[in-house]
Amino acid sequence: MATQPKSIVISVQVLVLCLSAAAIFIFFLLSSLSSCSCPATTSTAATKDIGGGSKSATVESGAGDRISATTEDIEWVKDQIRANGLHMHENILRKGINPRTRAQQLQDLLQYKGISHYEGEDATNHTALPCPGELLVEEHHSNYGEPWAGGRDVFEFLAQSVKLVPDNWVLEIGCGTLRVGLHFIRYLKPEHFHCLERDELSLMAAFRYELPSQGLLNKRPLIVKGEDLDFSRFESGVMYDLIYASAVFLHMPDKLVWVGLERLVDKLKPYDGRIFVSHNIKFCSRLGGDECTKRLTSLGLEYVGKRTHDSLLFNHYEMWFEFRRVKG
Repeated sequence: MATQPKSIVISVQVLVLCLSAAAIFIFFLLSSLSSCSCPATTSTAATKDIGGGSKSATVESGAGDRISATTEDIEWVKDQIRANGLHMHENILRKGINPRTRAQQLQDLLQYKGISHYEGEDATNHTALPCPGELLVEEHHSNYGEPWAGGRDVFEFLAQSVKLVPDNWVLEIGCGTLRVGLHFIRYLKPEHFHCLERDELSLMAAFRYELPSQGLLNKRPLIVKGEDLDFSRFESGVMYDLIYASAVFLHMPDKLVWVGLERLVDKLKPYDGRIFVSHNIKFCSRLGGDECTKRLTSLGLEYVGKRTHDSLLFNHYEMWFEFRRVKG
């Protein structure tokens, strides 16, 4: 067998070494690229006009689904109604298995317990959290003087105003039956929604019906029964991103409102945290402009301004007054 020239053998060896070196280089290059600390892609915020007011369709980075409906969302649902040829008719009971008004439903529950139900000893063995009939037929949804759906409007307005993200902390003063609070509880991380409420019937509706029926028991909101703006039972180390009171200060003496603000200011995050009060701030305006400003300044608060928001589903707008903490 003929012997290969020495020059050819050397060339082949050199080629093999070069290919090996190139493979090693590519391996380390790919490894370094896969482990680099590249900036995360952030989403943008689009503000579009929906109904009569401006609704922001903001997706915060890592914050999950957006908070408000977009113009495209509204057009989609309108298209579905048109495509199905739907028209609103007189609101009367429709044919069904057992159509009932709320009053009739309640009577049925009291008299018959339900279409199918357990008797005797079994009556208490199959329901983990028995709920009063008044709550089951949602009579408490009519306690607000306006549609229950308005709670979603309030949530969207406040959440967008403070650029809310799930790990923020929120305190509601007077959460009632959670008309607004349910939306915060669903959006925030567990235990990040707190509330002070004085009315026992409202609290029973919240604990025994709204939280279980909405599948939110796992969110463990801190809801405390208390009077006179006493926040002593709340965690001392929590700094809130948002504190709000919807129509609550209207029913309190001005002196008590100022006491409450004094107790709250140290629980609000400086500069970025916000306090929102709905309807009016007569507790402040009754003092006069200069005196009100002095009183707020002494607490370390600053009045930011008046805001309004529109309802998505009915002809309604609501006024809110915004404050922030200006001392660290």
